[in-house]
Amino acid sequence: MAPPAGQIRPAKYLGAFVLIVVALYSLVFFTGNGKATPKLGIDLQGGTRVTLTARAPDGKTPSEESLNQARTLIETRVNGLGVAGPEVIRDGTNLVITVPGSDSEGAKRLGQTAKLNFRKVIGSPVPNAPEPAPTESSAPSTSGSAAPTTTGSAAPDASAGKEPTETASVAPTTAQGRPAPALEGQPETTTPPADPSASAQPPAEEKPQVDCRAVFQGQYSDDPTRAIEESRTCRQDPQLTTLDAQTVSQALTAFTCPTVDPLIGNDDPALPLLTCDQDRTEKYVLAPVTPPTDGSVKDDDFSLYSRLTGEDIDNAVSGTDPQGAGFVVDLTFKGEGGDKWGKFTSANVSQQVAVVLDSQVVSAPNINEPILGGSTQISGKFSQTEATSLANVLKYGSLPLSFEASEAETVSATLGLASLQAGLIAGGIGLALVFVYCLFYYRLLGVLTILSLVLSAVVVYAVLVLLGRWIGFTLDLAGIAGFIVAIGITADSFVVFFERLKDEMREGRSFRSAVPRAWVRARRTILSADMVSFLASAILYVLAVGQVKGFAFTLGMSTVLDLIVVFLVTHPLVAMVSKSKRLSNPKLSGLGGAAQAGVDDRALSGAKSTAVKEV
Repeated sequence: MAPPAGQIRPAKYLGAFVLIVVALYSLVFFTGNGKATPKLGIDLQGGTRVTLTARAPDGKTPSEESLNQARTLIETRVNGLGVAGPEVIRDGTNLVITVPGSDSEGAKRLGQTAKLNFRKVIGSPVPNAPEPAPTESSAPSTSGSAAPTTTGSAAPDASAGKEPTETASVAPTTAQGRPAPALEGQPETTTPPADPSASAQPPAEEKPQVDCRAVFQGQYSDDPTRAIEESRTCRQDPQLTTLDAQTVSQALTAFTCPTVDPLIGNDDPALPLLTCDQDRTEKYVLAPVTPPTDGSVKDDDFSLYSRLTGEDIDNAVSGTDPQGAGFVVDLTFKGEGGDKWGKFTSANVSQQVAVVLDSQVVSAPNINEPILGGSTQISGKFSQTEATSLANVLKYGSLPLSFEASEAETVSATLGLASLQAGLIAGGIGLALVFVYCLFYYRLLGVLTILSLVLSAVVVYAVLVLLGRWIGFTLDLAGIAGFIVAIGITADSFVVFFERLKDEMREGRSFRSAVPRAWVRARRTILSADMVSFLASAILYVLAVGQVKGFAFTLGMSTVLDLIVVFLVTHPLVAMVSKSKRLSNPKLSGLGGAAQAGVDDRALSGAKSTAVKEV
């Protein structure tokens, strides 16, 4: 039989609270690294700072608009990761990202351009094995295909005379079947075939400056603008899509994956692309993303052009790989994007499609059958952090600029620790005064208040550790301020309950009978007050950025935990005390004054009614 309204079985509620605490601390000690230490923010533990140097797609100085847009997008990515506490500051044409701890790679990932394309793979990928340059210097020249293909235009080879042995190892470089780049790589011989007329002479004078043989060996200009131009000229030649399989293979063999690729995030989707995967273990020739605008390709022809970019993505979610170990990113396309994906996969069954992120191949799966559901999956050698980060940047869109990250540098936490020490001293003094006041005013009920606050802190600490482990939550000074404010909200709940209890006793009820009635009425007020506080925190969290977001998060979380403590600890403890003859003694419980005030009020009321009757 259920107890009357307001009456509870205290042991049942306290047991539920104990189970919650045991479950939380089991997760703390037996999952993750097993350490019961929360992650601290930049101002408390220091951090790692990475400076991102912006590069516009054309290599020129980035505009104000593009820099501000990039900063806004990076801040959105930061907020999408939760409340981990990174900072994004603009410094001239640079963006400075600071993350807590020593996660320099995390800071660099936040500055990832995230330019996503889907490109058809032309031919077969080739392993990025180092080429023995000196020993094979004569072999390529005798390989039959080397001389003709180097030429792509036989004239340069003929005019080069003695160069076949010199360039034999790079002969396939020009042999990539790219006649125009081959000419560019050999200046003296490029002019006659490429420029039959004098009017074309000026471009011919500029092109010889692009040495595709050097580019294919990973040697680029020190000037970022020039390096991008060299990469596009040699690695995005329009003729790459028209070559035979043998020439494509030779181009891939000659190409060396660069350690630092200036083309990252700067490739032209309307041109083919010669690139590598993210691990620089495989080399690919990829088809253009978009067809020419001259109408030579029909709108329904998806045999070569996918027409799919990151702008067609509606949502991206990371998760575990259902077919094995590791993590994947599940993509959902917008309506038109899903239609494009269905047509492209239908036209390219048994072909490879490369998922290209910032000019590098993430994965290149085979298309086994048409995919018509409007979704797909990016698989690769992702860790959980990498998959989550990739899903985050794809979800919020690509940056208008590409960035080159500097070496990470350490940020000191000296100032923050000094502020924390001062804040803890002030908070400790304030909390001690609250405890003294509670003991003086509520006596035994004040002890229950202190005990409830301590148990609330136990739960909050465990949640902090787990949130730091699961979503990267970091505790900073703003978060601590949120917890301090929440202490007042929690104490306010106790005050509401105790004052309502006093009101019931003034009306002549005993301590034991007053508890259930007071709880029923106080419960509504507590729920209403906490709901208002939580809604304010939620709105602040949605609208704010940076550390203010952390303040709102901790305030809202503490408000929710306040309800757990009040319902599962404070109320059951008060109910237990009310059933004890010794503990419910009015002098000990602090409710004697309220009971006596009730007696006096009733006596005065009785005296007044008697006087009225006599009159």
